[in-house]
Amino acid sequence: MTQRKPISGMGELAYVLGVILCALGVCFSAKSGFGVSMVVAPAYVLHCKLEPLLPFFSFGVAEYVLQGGLILLLCPFVGRFKKKFLLSFATAVFYGVVLDLWRGLFGTGIPGELWQRIFFCVLGGCITAFAIALLLRTYLPQQGYELVVKELSDRYGWAMGKVKWIYDMSSLGVAILLMLLLFGEFSFSMIGAGTLLLTLVNTPLITGFGKILDRFFEFTPFFPRFHGFFQKHFD
Repeated sequence: MTQRKPISGMGELAYVLGVILCALGVCFSAKSGFGVSMVVAPAYVLHCKLEPLLPFFSFGVAEYVLQGGLILLLCPFVGRFKKKFLLSFATAVFYGVVLDLWRGLFGTGIPGELWQRIFFCVLGGCITAFAIALLLRTYLPQQGYELVVKELSDRYGWAMGKVKWIYDMSSLGVAILLMLLLFGEFSFSMIGAGTLLLTLVNTPLITGFGKILDRFFEFTPFFPRFHGFFQKHFD
């Protein structure tokens, strides 16, 4: 039997779908009430505290404001500001806007039934992992979180896996500190069982989804000229 040839030219589509699905997965994780991933936890804590005071400070806004701050903080560590940092921030804004649209569609309230909460937690984790697997296969800019890890790894020659682990643990520590300072108590709806579950299964899920994607698709540019322009001016 002739093996089916993978569908090519998926580079740009992977970016668009990845951002949209990543926002959906985070939306579902927050809706479960079991906590969000450690990477987005600081932004979620800030959002939960500030939105009652500043109604415009949605989860999506908190995400790209925090990521913008991270990108600015990154500059002195890598020695300069790169043009692709602006594109990374634009991706964060795109993601934040879509996240708020999803939350507007599905609502922000936590379901009353336990099975519904478990459903949103599991589904959110799976969708997020699939989205990240897509984003890892596109040449277009990642969000600020991934940008920080990659730039620090490249600048200092550190192992990316180690930098990622340190960054994730630092994010968790910052989120817990913010929660205690701003709320004066530990809230399991912000950092809870879902956070632990995502920490344990996220990497294996991303790897598994990546293998499936690579079997059926080739993430080459659909627009080669744009890819060339991007590499020349922003890479």
